[in-house]
Amino acid sequence: MTTLVSPTGPEQPTLRVRRLRLHTQHQPIVVMRTDCHVCRSEGLSARSQVLISGGGRALQATLFQVDGEDQLGLDEVGLSETAWERLNLSEGTEVQVTHAPAIESLASVRRRIYGNRLDSRAFTEIVQDVVAGRYTEVQLAAFLTATAALPLDENETAHLTGAMIAVGERLQWDAPVVVDKHCVGGLPGNRTTPIVVAIVAANGLVMPKTSSRAITSPAGTADTMETLAPVDLDIAALKRVVEAEGGCIAWGGAVHLSPADDIFVRVERELDVDTEGQLIASVLSKKVAAGSTHVVIDIPVGPTAKVRSEEAATHLATRITAVAARFGLTTQCLLTDGTQPVGRGIGPALEALDVLAVLQNAPDAPADLRTRGAILAGAALEIGGKAKNGEGLALALETLADGRAWKKFEAICVAQGGMRTPPKALHVHPLAAPYAGRVIHINNRKLSRLAKLAGAPEAKAAGIHLNVRLGDEVDRGQPLLYLHAETGGALAYALDYAAGAEDIIEIDV
Repeated sequence: MTTLVSPTGPEQPTLRVRRLRLHTQHQPIVVMRTDCHVCRSEGLSARSQVLISGGGRALQATLFQVDGEDQLGLDEVGLSETAWERLNLSEGTEVQVTHAPAIESLASVRRRIYGNRLDSRAFTEIVQDVVAGRYTEVQLAAFLTATAALPLDENETAHLTGAMIAVGERLQWDAPVVVDKHCVGGLPGNRTTPIVVAIVAANGLVMPKTSSRAITSPAGTADTMETLAPVDLDIAALKRVVEAEGGCIAWGGAVHLSPADDIFVRVERELDVDTEGQLIASVLSKKVAAGSTHVVIDIPVGPTAKVRSEEAATHLATRITAVAARFGLTTQCLLTDGTQPVGRGIGPALEALDVLAVLQNAPDAPADLRTRGAILAGAALEIGGKAKNGEGLALALETLADGRAWKKFEAICVAQGGMRTPPKALHVHPLAAPYAGRVIHINNRKLSRLAKLAGAPEAKAAGIHLNVRLGDEVDRGQPLLYLHAETGGALAYALDYAAGAEDIIEIDV
């Protein structure tokens, strides 16, 4: 054992770091022996929060413990892959391990749990601690749950948005108008962003689109776009692409425009929640950070969409517009049809194929995706000053029809690192209609669940190819959809779920 001399106190015992190649996703973990002298002197036990310091770096992590010298030396501390990458130390480097300092902002989380509203300072302190890595997964879940049980009001939503903007990078553009677009989600296959960006950029507007990966859906825009081109662009690369082509479609997490959002999204995905206040803060923090001045918001409305009534959609639109105005953003919210999926594909690669079909004017391109993309692009062209009110849709359709949108999309993909071919699934299995009749209901939520059980979005080729739409007449034995999976196990899970959920697609005989 060696020691380090502290400038403010007695000598501190040290341990040597060892890389365990233990994969824990995003959670930093350290492992020490139960009989380790540091554990005994510091009073550390399993699940303690510890601060590991060395080489001019420090990291807060969760402690796990093991018995015996077969797994770890007495003077060693093992690091998970996340901890190893964040500390970036060499094998054997000496470090100190101590109790993590108290997190003062947790007092605000506890106040929120008990129904008290929080001010701007409280949200700022919470978000700063979250981004600094001081919150455990349990503490993050507690905060998100507290803002779901008692929904954030308008002031709190604005406070959270501002705090999320403050801890990240902010982009600035040499353009008076910078447009953006966002969909609140809840509608499978609604992959309009690549179409909108291509149309808008082809007409000379600046549209630096940063998108999320899936939260509770089978695919996010970044997941889908990643099957067509690289999306992990840093700020320098993003600026280069936008300066060259007028637009991009990048993963927001790679440019750290709203780093707190990526952390919240990860936990929301595990909780399978997506509350209004968090949704608005997530969307607007990224739009402001990206330098946007004008934003079009797509709000699908339907009985199994995220927003289930026009009343709820109108409330959400009003709240988004009010909070956006506090940050100087001009917004236009469109309430759109959310009664059934858009296009045919549900899952990253399958949705990408639909996008390509629309942009390439393929004869079999899904008409609903084409129309929806053109409507949203038309709104962006109008709000951005490239088309008069009521004329944006016609200009958007013209831009698709004459090939300018496809040419621009190709150029964006090349600028982002080169165009890719979406992968294909190894296992494809039909789900047939049990009897003849007319399709009267498609359950968006259960369809999304089915696609996720098939492996989406982690397995890029996994998901669903939908063969029917509302009102279609079907024969007994006709495929209603095709399940796509990359492994036999995932296909089996999806088939088991489908067997017990006959109302995924309802047929009236």
